[in-house]
Amino acid sequence: MAISSTGTRERLQQCALALFEAHGFAETPVAAIAREAGVSHMTFFRHFPSKGDVVVGDLFDPMIAAAVASESAELPALERAVRGLVLAMQHEEATAEMRSPQFRQRLRLITSTPELRSALWRSGQASQDAIAEALATSGTSVVAARTAAGAVMGAATAVLIHWGTEPDRTFADEALRESLLSLLQDAGW
Repeated sequence: MAISSTGTRERLQQCALALFEAHGFAETPVAAIAREAGVSHMTFFRHFPSKGDVVVGDLFDPMIAAAVASESAELPALERAVRGLVLAMQHEEATAEMRSPQFRQRLRLITSTPELRSALWRSGQASQDAIAEALATSGTSVVAARTAAGAVMGAATAVLIHWGTEPDRTFADEALRESLLSLLQDAGW
């Protein structure tokens, strides 16, 4: 019986995370991950464009952009961005991901590996671009859209990195939602 594409992806990620924790990110070649998962290195690259994407890859940008775009254009850009991100993170798939033990494991690896920290920045930039585009499409100026998107992604990244490295009883989605809504409250909304 063949393993599904989703099953292969999950197996590759589990094997990669275990090997990264045991041997280090830089010291673990893709070939070792593929061998551990029982697939070829080419199969690895069909699922992940790079070794770093096993840890940093973010599949939620389209979901975030759609949620931001669904917010009323009458609201200030920062409020729309925060509300949209909070709404996207309440999606079943996002909640399950952020509550998984692998999510905290991935965040710990990111904070302890310079190459992954820079990959996180690039991934966050892609999310920021998606949010800014969703805001600008509805008439928000490009500068205001980029500023709001940058503020929200900066806050979200800071919260998630803190959550991933500190022993905390809350789930990542709850910590993120509370922090972002606090940002709105502090801004007077």
